[in-house]
Order: sequence, then C-alpha cells, then structure tokens
Amino acid sequence: MEIAFYLTAFVTLFVIIDPIALAPLFVALTQGMDQAHRRTVGVRACVIAIGLMTLFGLLGDKILQVVGISMPAFRISGGLLLFVTALDMLFDRRTRRREDQHPNTDDPSVFPLAMPLIAGPGAFTTMILLVNSQHGGIAHVVAVHAVMIAVVSCAFLFFLAAGYIERALGRIGIQVITRLLGMLLAAMSVQFVLDGVRGTGIL
Repeated sequence: MEIAFYLTAFVTLFVIIDPIALAPLFVALTQGMDQAHRRTVGVRACVIAIGLMTLFGLLGDKILQVVGISMPAFRISGGLLLFVTALDMLFDRRTRRREDQHPNTDDPSVFPLAMPLIAGPGAFTTMILLVNSQHGGIAHVVAVHAVMIAVVSCAFLFFLAAGYIERALGRIGIQVITRLLGMLLAAMSVQFVLDGVRGTGIL
C-alpha cells in the first residue's frame, strides 16, 4: 500500500465532506438543544453517513456494471461533478444552498446532516473512484473505508467543537478556509478527469 495515496484519499474526502464548513451549520441545525442531545444527533448523523458511503464504496462499481457505465467514463463524469462542487465552494454557493435546506424538525440527523451534507453525491462519487483505483485487493478496500471513517470522525469532532470553532474563526475565517478547500478540490477533480481519459487509452 502507498501511504501517499491514502493521504491523498483523506484530503480528497475531507475536502468533499468539508467538516469545517459543516460546523457552523450544525450549530444552526441543533440550536436550542442541550449538549447531550446535540452529541446524540451528531453520532446518529455520522453513523448513517458511514453506512451510506460504505454501501457505495462496496457496491457502487456493481451498480455501474448493471447500467453499462465504464469506470473511465465514471472517473471523467465524477471529476466534472467534483469540479462543479469546487466552483460552488469557491463562489460560496454551497454554503447558501446548505442554509436554504435548514429543516423545521427536531432531529436533523438523517436529513440534511447525514445526507446530503455529509454523504452527498460528491462523497459517493469519491468513494467509488477511490475503491476502484489502480490499487486493488481487500486490504485496499478496507484502507479506503478506514480513511472515510477517519474523515467522518473528524466531522464529528468538529460537531462537538462547533460552537468554539464558530466563535474562533468567525464568518470570514470560515469563508477563507472553504475557498482554500475549493481550490484544492478543483485541482483534484482535474486529476480524476485526466486519470479517466488515461484509462480510455487516449493518452
């Protein structure tokens, strides 16, 4: 196994899930809850998100085979999708869309926290691409899912510290970090497209 690959996988998933940007939204979604209730909501959301991403990581390629989509084609389309996500982050459209999804419910753990905020289309796409990379074997699949769980665990830690983070960074600080992550994601999405084109044999 290449450590560099899994470090890149961690960064990619971290950028996609974006735990830092989720922290202030988590505060808004759990406003008025005591610390114990807020922690329960965070745990439930993270467990559900891990389950969904595990499903796509293990069976996503089989779904593609059933509908007749090649892996290179999915890499290219996935890269384009991630690039759109990066543009949303760079121009702050992602945050505004998340805020518009604020639900009138006492338990936001399933929607919108678990899906689509943690386990959204970008995360599903990334899991399929990472699991079906040039690295193979059961150990690779387990390692990718371990990386995913580590990223979601980071999100949970940010949930626990959401109030402190919001006060420390302020709105401007969160916007700066989100845009920085957007730039990194744009570069990674281009790499996905190049890998897909290479897989077709054109390059």
